[in-house]
Amino acid sequence: MSHPTITTLLAQLDRVLLGKPHQIKLALTCILAKGHLLIEDLPGMGKTSLSQALAQSLGLSHQRIQFTSDMLPSDILGVSIFDKEQSQFIFHPGPIFKQMILADEINRASPKTQSALLEAMAEHQITVDGITHTLPSPFFVIATQNPSEQSGTYPLPESQLDRFMMRLSIGYPDSNAELAMLKGQDLSPQNHQLPQCLDPITLQTLQQEVAAVKASDALLHYILALIAGSRQLNEGYGLSPRASKALLNAAKAWAFIDGRNYIVPDDVQAVFTAVAEHRLRHTSQQQGEALSLKLLNSINPIL
Repeated sequence: MSHPTITTLLAQLDRVLLGKPHQIKLALTCILAKGHLLIEDLPGMGKTSLSQALAQSLGLSHQRIQFTSDMLPSDILGVSIFDKEQSQFIFHPGPIFKQMILADEINRASPKTQSALLEAMAEHQITVDGITHTLPSPFFVIATQNPSEQSGTYPLPESQLDRFMMRLSIGYPDSNAELAMLKGQDLSPQNHQLPQCLDPITLQTLQQEVAAVKASDALLHYILALIAGSRQLNEGYGLSPRASKALLNAAKAWAFIDGRNYIVPDDVQAVFTAVAEHRLRHTSQQQGEALSLKLLNSINPIL
């Protein structure tokens, strides 16, 4: 049985993003596994709403950063300004010093600005003028991006894509969900403060429980077989060691949400596309999804 707090949280998020329980569960899986999340879809699909709903529901300090083509790294990280009275440079922190960063339309910023997040996402710290500053804990980046074929976008470099544990696409709602959306009360987090379901301390406790979820040797060999298979593909990039760890941790979180303290192959299969697709693809999202499914269909677990 699922943790009661998790059940409450999922139900609240379901009321914000109607008809998308799988995508919501994937997003929560990523957070519980201490990963960063990339949400890629057309404008108006609810990417920002889901991001803000997660931040409010988890009780985290958060900051939405709207990425634009003229944004500079200092607009995110902060800047050192000379103080005449103290005769020294004083660092003024940027908006990244929050527990959850909502990086909206991240691919509208230049590669130089995108790279400002690399150290933060990998090491939970930033370096400005040779001085390292530790970021709050827990620290998450939830980024949204529009499809790369749309005008005014810069593709995310592979090094940055690899730092996102999972990528998901929300997609169009079905007709029943969209009808309920038109008839119902506006519960979007932009216009309505959502009740807090967790606090940072409880979230970190749940993350520790996720880390303790067990994986058998046979299950680990199944994960390694999927990783090895990706490196033999001619159509895409092979999965990195960071991806193999992300796949294991995401499967643990998926199992934990389902109320189990051990992983089964279904857990790995449920999260595999979200973990692998954005790392595998050379070109389009569809290519990455096809390669993920090809791997899952070609490698069977031996348990």
